[in-house]
Amino acid sequence: MASVYVVSLDPQASTVWWANRITDLPFDFSQEHETPENLQVLRKTGAKVHVIANQKGGVGKTTTTLNLGAVCAAVLGETEKDLKHVFIDTPGSLQDEELLKKALEVAHDVIVPLPPEALAFDPTARTIETVIGPTGLAFRVVINNWDPRDGTVDLDQTKEYIAAQGWPGTNTVIRRYKVHTRAAAEGQVVTQYAKNRVAMEAREDFFRLALELGYGGNV
Repeated sequence: MASVYVVSLDPQASTVWWANRITDLPFDFSQEHETPENLQVLRKTGAKVHVIANQKGGVGKTTTTLNLGAVCAAVLGETEKDLKHVFIDTPGSLQDEELLKKALEVAHDVIVPLPPEALAFDPTARTIETVIGPTGLAFRVVINNWDPRDGTVDLDQTKEYIAAQGWPGTNTVIRRYKVHTRAAAEGQVVTQYAKNRVAMEAREDFFRLALELGYGGNV
């Protein structure tokens, strides 16, 4: 058994397409949108279950799920023989809200990716206020896919919006890199990128995020 397990509940199965292209998958993986009741088994494992959620599509849930799974597996390495962390990728639509709720039933916390785009604000607010909030689960909002070449105006406005809503946000911001957008087609996760400066910076964001969230070691 691997120390990290990634689950997809997204009927679009983009996670499956990506994972199937990875030659050396660093974690266990399954698609469960047709059998969400299987998630209940996770309660018995003792692993920490992290749900990546936002009912707005295209915010980077799959990228966040797979890459956090990869960096956690890299940190844990071969020293851990038991399952420690589970990452669940959820649908980006209102129609599949019941699948998201099934994931939240077994979750320990929730990660909410939010790109620095005003159009993503309202759907994110709905997800947090009507779906995540009532569960009482701890959650963190992660600003995702920020392009430093665009300057800091959108980034700053997004940070201000998160603060105004009273949501807990992460200090780590996931920057936009072309290497991330190519990774699915090339069958890679962030720990498998080529060893160059840009790839190292791209990896660094996810390692920082995992460290900030406490995903690694025996936590």
